[in-house]
Formats: sequence, structure tokens, C-alpha cells
Amino acid sequence: MRISRRAERIEPFYVMEVAKAAREIARDVARSDTPMIFLNIGEPDFTAPPLVQEAAQRAIRGGATQYTHAVGLDALRERISGWYTERFGVDVPARRIVITAGASAALQLACLALIEAGDEILMPDPSYPCNRHFVSAADGDAVLVPTTAAERYQLTAAKVQEHWTPRTRGVLLASPSNPTGTSIHPDELRRIHHLVQSRGGITLLDEIYLGLSYDDTFGHTGLAIDDHVISINSFSKYFNMTGWRLGWMVVPDALVPVIERLAQNLFICASTISQYAALACFEPESIAEYERRRAEFRARRDWFIPQLRSMGLQVPVMPDGAFYAWADCGDAARRLGVDGSWDFAFEAMRRAHVAVTPGRDFGHAETSRFVRFSTASSMAQLQEAAARLKGLLG
Repeated sequence: MRISRRAERIEPFYVMEVAKAAREIARDVARSDTPMIFLNIGEPDFTAPPLVQEAAQRAIRGGATQYTHAVGLDALRERISGWYTERFGVDVPARRIVITAGASAALQLACLALIEAGDEILMPDPSYPCNRHFVSAADGDAVLVPTTAAERYQLTAAKVQEHWTPRTRGVLLASPSNPTGTSIHPDELRRIHHLVQSRGGITLLDEIYLGLSYDDTFGHTGLAIDDHVISINSFSKYFNMTGWRLGWMVVPDALVPVIERLAQNLFICASTISQYAALACFEPESIAEYERRRAEFRARRDWFIPQLRSMGLQVPVMPDGAFYAWADCGDAARRLGVDGSWDFAFEAMRRAHVAVTPGRDFGHAETSRFVRFSTASSMAQLQEAAARLKGLLG
């Protein structure tokens, strides 16, 4: 069977490959006193809060399970619009909001609508691997630009200008970022966007961790810049609805009918039940619960990262959002007699029964020295993981 070149260009998602290995090791130790602790997957340990679950049940009982418009329920688009106003003080008209089958569908729609074969999209290195694969799936070329801790592992306007070529179509940024948990300073994002606009390009901004920001300097949406920023968001992270597969995108007015046409053909619509459930995300009781959980995520970060640093797993930049720690394990790997983050991750799984993600997925800029820890697990799990890692590293 002949496989398309497009499919061949998509690399394995090593986060999931490592997760499979972790589950296999976990089965072997299931009856031991040290079952596997999974700090490798970026999924909140919280589930959808009560009002959201009740709204889903009401939709099912009431038969609200048929197709919606391709761009989503009008009521949900209005609720999201209101959230931008109340949370960020930004006017985002509901007509510019498109509900999607997760942020992944939003990224796919944006790439298919805007990228021609051979177009280059600049992205920071390190960055989330699936984002560059969406570019590849649209026959574009993701260009990973090495970044440093001094740059918060984010692109700068100077680097965008340096790497811009006649083939460059625009940038795909993430703020806060996976795997680093770092955000772009609003002033730098503005400079990048204005540079991109001056070249006739596009600014795609992955903001799926936007609600999980812990620093007032960075907790702003890029939509405050102007109507030409294309923002991707999700109900998975801040709203704790990972398996519900629901997201949204905010696009310029002129792009709405294009995205709608693509969505009609590719997805018909996002899950109707999930959309009705998500209406309850914006009730005051739900928002209060989400804010309580955000404080818990922050407390986990504040406890766990100093623990990593104390055992020689240096985190060069304190994350200002999301729930990740991007840690340099070079010294720790040498102490274990192994080479690089891939081997370190498997040593941690086998000997300490702690699953972490090696940096291989996230790019090439020194990623072989780094591992990503997820702090989305409970404090008790993080405390046990830290104790095991300290025992491993001596």
C-alpha cells in the first residue's frame, strides 16, 4: 500500500510512545509498593465541575444531541465573547468565534485555510510537536527557530526578522507554551505581530493555557493587539474538559466564512453535547471552582520546581503558566551513567517508577538535555515523585 508523502512527513508523537512504555512498565509494578506516578502527560487531574456535568446530562435527557451550525452554538459563542470581556477586558465579537472539535481541529482549519504548499511558518524551538505537524499536514514547512532561556524560550521580533524569507507565511506561537510553561511578553508579541503584518503574513497564536496564568505581566490574550491575530483556544486545560474534545478559534471577520466552509466539510460540527455542557463553564459557580483549581496548580508549581532544582534538575525559567517544568537533566543523567534525556526518562521509569517526557518531541535546540515534568497531578503525587527522584539521584 502506498502511503502519502504528507503522512510520511509526520513524525511519531513520542510523548505518546513514552506513555505506552510507561504503561507497560506500570503493569509490571502494579502489585509493588511503588506503582508508577505519571508526570508525563499534560492532563489536569481535575474533571469537569458539577454544573458542566449536569448540563451535559440535561442535554442528553432533553434530546439536544443533533448537529449544530458548523461554527457552533450561538449561545456558546456569546458566552466565550463575554468571558474575554470579563476576564481580559477585550472586546471579541461572537461573530468572530468558531467552535471546533478541540484546539487540534482549530489548528487544522487555520492551517488549511492559510497555508499553501511550500509556505514556511516560523516557530520557537522548543515547542509543542503537534503544532508543527499541523503545518506539515497542510503541505507547509515548519521552521524551528532556536530560542534560549534568556528569551523565555519564545520567539522575538529580532529572530522573526532574521529568519524571514520570501517563503515565510507567518508565525505560530504558543503563550503559555508547552513544554516550557513560559509566555511571550505582551510588548514583544506586539512587536512580532506588527513585523509579521508589515510583511503581509499571519500570526497564529496558541492560547490553550491562557486561563492558567500565574503572573499578571503575562496573563493577557494576544487578541488585545488587533483583529488580525488568530487565536486558538480550548476547553481542555483551564476548563478541565480534555476528553470532551471542544475548542474554539477567533479569526478576522473575512476568514469566518472560509473557516465555516472548511468546518462544514471536515467536521460538520463540534460535539453538540459538549457544547451544551460548556455553556455551564461560565456560570459564576464554575468560574469560582476553576479559579480555586488555578490556585492549586500554582501551589503545585511553587512547591515542585524548587524540589527539582534542589536535586540538580535545573529549571532555567520559572513557568508563568500552564502546568509544566522544562528541566535540564544533563547533570542528573551523567550521575546515573546514561546519556541524555531519553535514557534518563527510561531510567526514572524503571528505577523510580516516575514517568516523565524526554525532550525529543519538542525540537532540536538542546532538547536532548531536557525533560518535561507535568505538574498537573495532585500535590501528594508530586511529593511522592520528588521523594523517589531524590532517592534515585542520591
